[in-house]
Amino acid sequence: MGILAVLIFAGIFFLMFSIRIIQQYETGVVFQLGRYSRTLQPGLNLIIPVIEYSTVIDMRISTNDIPKQQVITKDNIPVSINGVVYFKVADAQTAVIEVQNYLYAISQYAQAALRDVVGGLTLDELLAEREKIGEEIEAATQKQAKSWGLEVKAIKIQDVDMPEDLKKMMSRQASAEREKRATITKAEGDKLAAINLSEAAKTMALSPGAMQLRTLQTIDGLGPTASNTVVIAVPVDIMDMARAITNKLTTDKKQE
Repeated sequence: MGILAVLIFAGIFFLMFSIRIIQQYETGVVFQLGRYSRTLQPGLNLIIPVIEYSTVIDMRISTNDIPKQQVITKDNIPVSINGVVYFKVADAQTAVIEVQNYLYAISQYAQAALRDVVGGLTLDELLAEREKIGEEIEAATQKQAKSWGLEVKAIKIQDVDMPEDLKKMMSRQASAEREKRATITKAEGDKLAAINLSEAAKTMALSPGAMQLRTLQTIDGLGPTASNTVVIAVPVDIMDMARAITNKLTTDKKQE
């Protein structure tokens, strides 16, 4: 009876330490007496206690921050830049066997790749092509990560910090550029206005009475507001017409 109890206890002990439940998003790597044996798939799995042990690897996409890095750009401007790397374990066996700590390894390699890529760019390129820079860092990191059983999904640049005096200079440059565009736009508008006024003057010169009609339209557009004071001056062409009529009448009288 005592032997049966011992066997039952031993059987329960064996089951407790041999059962491994692997989640759907995990993979288990089994080592038997220190050597790789097999890979456990999601679900219920059994291992041999004492002789075998397993390491469970999360196969989901992981997010790892790239700490802020001090980098000197190609045009010798110091910048601080950080980012984030998205990756997953593609081969659990390789990730466990080939690298001691794949999380730390991928983070350090991404930092080095970031410094290498940014160091070969000017400040203007860095600010204008952040998406392209992320893709270049991703390609460089993926090449090494593949040998570690990892797959890099994306690397994104987050913040680019520059010295304060450089920020002020860039702000003044942007302000001067906007003022330049505003001056050019105003000059182009004045040029078009002068051309249109010249054309209008030619049209009015060819049409007798056009100036009087324009004057009446302008007066009508002022509206009936009592505060508006309108002073009507006699147009020059009317005065010339009156003077011509007067001269003609004087000449006729002399001839009589």
